[in-house]
Amino acid sequence: MPYRRLPNTDNARIKALKTAIEKNSSLFGQDVVSLDVKKLEVMLRTFETSQNHYRASLDTQATANRKMQKLIKNARLYISHFIQVFNFCVIRNEIKKEMKFLYHLDPDNYTIPDLTSNESLLTWGENIIKGEQARLAQGGIPVYNPTIARVNVAFSQFKDAYIAQKTYQNNTGRQLEALSVQRKDVDKVLHELWNQIEAYFAYLPNEERLKKCKDFGVVYYLRKGERENEDN
Repeated sequence: MPYRRLPNTDNARIKALKTAIEKNSSLFGQDVVSLDVKKLEVMLRTFETSQNHYRASLDTQATANRKMQKLIKNARLYISHFIQVFNFCVIRNEIKKEMKFLYHLDPDNYTIPDLTSNESLLTWGENIIKGEQARLAQGGIPVYNPTIARVNVAFSQFKDAYIAQKTYQNNTGRQLEALSVQRKDVDKVLHELWNQIEAYFAYLPNEERLKKCKDFGVVYYLRKGERENEDN
């Protein structure tokens, strides 16, 4: 015996709700469902709009993320290269190793800090830029190739993209939260709608009843054993 199951995707929810509304509206003077069709139409439009907003927000976030990945790579390259060159200057005694404190670097450690995460890149970008500016303010000779100005450009581009991406993520999260709430409401309405549809056609023979209910958007599934028997 087929069993009924509510849709598990937004497109399927929209299709089921739209089918029930359109099919019921096509029966002039005869209502299969007792729910207010006008309210159902408003729910459908609202849900479709929310889905479109969520998709648009997700697309914007994905596009921005692809662009940001290039900026991350560029910022990491410049920051790590600057630290390497700065360390060489310290090793050659061109810069006193005590100056490394200005950059939050260990004077006796010449390895590159971990720059794998966006957060660490933000931290070390700020440290290096402020450290170089502080050392230059004390009369120090600038580090070249890359200069701190070029590092600052790459870092600022990454930082701006990072902040924007956080905004896009928050927007997408809000859209998804609103959509999730509406999903529950739509599922609740579909459950009630399908109960009414099945009750309306309950007097018909089983096969004809299932066909009528399917025409109104009710979705049925055969259990595995039943499907195999039917195929045979």
